[in-house]
Amino acid sequence: MDLLIAQIIAIARRMWKYRWPGVAVAWVAGIIGAVLVFMIPDRYEASARIYVDTQSILKPLMSGLAVQPNVEQQVVMLSRTLISRPNVEKLVRMADLDLKNQSKAQQEATIEEVTKNLSIQSTARDNLYTLAFRDSQPDTAKRVVQSLVSIFVESSLGATRKDTATATTFLNEQIKSYEAKLEEAEARVKEFRLRNIQAMASDGKDSASRLSEASAALERAKLEYREAVNARDAARSQLEGERNRGANGGGTTQSLLQESALSIATPEIDARLDAQRRNLDGLLQRYTEQHPDIVSARKLIKDLEEQKRKEQAELRKSALASPNIGAPGSASNLAYQELTKLLATAEVQVASLKARVDEYSARYAQAAAAVKTAPQLEAEAAQLNRDYAIHKKNYEDLVARRESASMSGDLDQTAGVADFRLIDPPRVSPRPVAPNRLLLLAGAMLLAVFAGIFAAFAASQLRPVFHDGAELRRRVELPILGVVSRLVTEADRRHQRVDLIRFGAASGGLIGLYVLGLTVMAILLTRQVV
Repeated sequence: MDLLIAQIIAIARRMWKYRWPGVAVAWVAGIIGAVLVFMIPDRYEASARIYVDTQSILKPLMSGLAVQPNVEQQVVMLSRTLISRPNVEKLVRMADLDLKNQSKAQQEATIEEVTKNLSIQSTARDNLYTLAFRDSQPDTAKRVVQSLVSIFVESSLGATRKDTATATTFLNEQIKSYEAKLEEAEARVKEFRLRNIQAMASDGKDSASRLSEASAALERAKLEYREAVNARDAARSQLEGERNRGANGGGTTQSLLQESALSIATPEIDARLDAQRRNLDGLLQRYTEQHPDIVSARKLIKDLEEQKRKEQAELRKSALASPNIGAPGSASNLAYQELTKLLATAEVQVASLKARVDEYSARYAQAAAAVKTAPQLEAEAAQLNRDYAIHKKNYEDLVARRESASMSGDLDQTAGVADFRLIDPPRVSPRPVAPNRLLLLAGAMLLAVFAGIFAAFAASQLRPVFHDGAELRRRVELPILGVVSRLVTEADRRHQRVDLIRFGAASGGLIGLYVLGLTVMAILLTRQVV
């Protein structure tokens, strides 16, 4: 610690030897600094305040129908990107700042200077933006701010309209593309249906269900066919019995009539009764006696039996009332004629049911063959329907989005993205806002003092002087044999006092002049403010 203090003291002594060169450098630096401070031109600031109102009554009403952009985020991003090179170039042209530019370099310098002096300050919570520009000419600063306000408002509107137009164009191109895909998918589905129209069912049932229905229909047709065959055979046997009785020729005519009347049968009603009884047996296995279907079936059976008794009674009366009855084959034999008629009807019914059985057999065979190819056809149809459904959904979504984009564009044109309100029009401050001459003058004073101290230090290092033997011994690292002292006289002391007074006057004069200048400038600034 003692060594460090000794070194500091030694440096101070050497610097004191070169104090006058330091004072001279300080005066030169102070004069130059003061001249430069007062030569800096005054700069005036023009500013304007804009309030951006992003609230609109139409936007809540159109929610869900039109696209609602984040207007606050758009405005914030616009304020941050407003000072870009294209906008600055436009601003230079609008404010006529490029009239004095004679070369490309001057144009670039103007753009750089305008960019450096532009500023945008915002309070995001209040959507209040302050646009400012500084220039040495007040009119120029005001003109630049006016142009900047116009660019700020037009950039927002133009960007929104451009985005809407771009989105609409893109959606129209995509709609045309998906419309072509949709038509192609529809054509494939149509061709597939025409090619497999026989295998396609309009009721939406699959091949297994159609095969089951065909099988059930075939079984019902076979059952009805067997019933008709049995009815025909019964009618034929009764007719043969009538013929045999007629061929024997025994008995009286009255007994023959009675026997013929008693042997009269009703095959058609019998077949219907047999079918209804089987139906009743099936219903009784599933339902109780009080079920409406069972009650209806019993009533129908009872009606058929009553109808059968009435027909048999009428046939007997007709047979007994006929006085002239000959052979069984004669026209007067009413029973024989009725049996012949019933046999013919049964034959027709058997032929009809036989044709029905053949048709249902063919349908069953066709359905059984379709079951083998049905999975492949169903898979192909499902794929075609899936592609068609995807294209149709995308097409409908794109059309809906295009309408939403169009409505959004109309909404923006009607209500606007935001309402830009000019709170404070562009105005220029009455007094210069820069430079701050008080601060610069104080800095020049400190710089002058530092320059003088540095000059003395540099001179002491270039031409060092040793004031005691110990310091010399440490520096040269050689033994000191002796030291010659100098006797200080009264004249020397008087000369040192005068020199100290001169040094103090020179140093204090520099600082005093700066302090006086700072005081005068502060008074003038205070009067301007008042």
